[in-house]
Amino acid sequence: MTATTTASPLDPTRRGVLQRRIRLVVAITIGYNVIEAGIALAAGTVASSAALVGFGLDSIVEVLSAAAIAWQFAAPDPEKREKAALRVIALSFFALAAYVSVDAALSLFGVREAEHSPVGIALAAVSLVIMPVLSWFERRTGRELGSASAIADSKQTLLCSYLSAALLAGLLLNSLLGWAWADSIAALVIAGFAVKEGLEAWRGEACPVPVSALTGERPAETGD
Repeated sequence: MTATTTASPLDPTRRGVLQRRIRLVVAITIGYNVIEAGIALAAGTVASSAALVGFGLDSIVEVLSAAAIAWQFAAPDPEKREKAALRVIALSFFALAAYVSVDAALSLFGVREAEHSPVGIALAAVSLVIMPVLSWFERRTGRELGSASAIADSKQTLLCSYLSAALLAGLLLNSLLGWAWADSIAALVIAGFAVKEGLEAWRGEACPVPVSALTGERPAETGD
């Protein structure tokens, strides 16, 4: 059975605290990812690594995604910008997947071969520690606030953690065993995750409460 109810509004003071937390974690995420993107793209270009370049591009996508959330929560009524922010996040996922897939295919077909990248290995290891913490903080805040876009952005950050693990595995296999193809496989894993998360963001499935309910177009529905 399905019942129709209206979600309980947050206390204005609590809502203000949560919105400030979102802005804080977004600012930290943007700052870190700008640095990460610069290092990854430079190291990836030097090593001809599709996975490392893809990781750097994901960092740029993360910046765009976080910037969309910053834009949303800069408004007096952030919920009104919810759909637009979700669209930006989704499109950024799709763009990342397309580029990384082409780059990985070129490597698999022998157009270029990835070289060793100690810098990339170190960067992936650091990101594997930092990104889950940022994602957890934003997701927890977004759920309490009832923001689908904040949760989608937190999943973008969590995706960066998965990508860090895939990148680290690919770079280590290439460096230790000479498996250059592992770099391309890691890149395709990155693309697959990006498509999945992009589709969820586009449909507004990142949050248990439908976007239409958050924006006031219709009441939230809860299962009995």
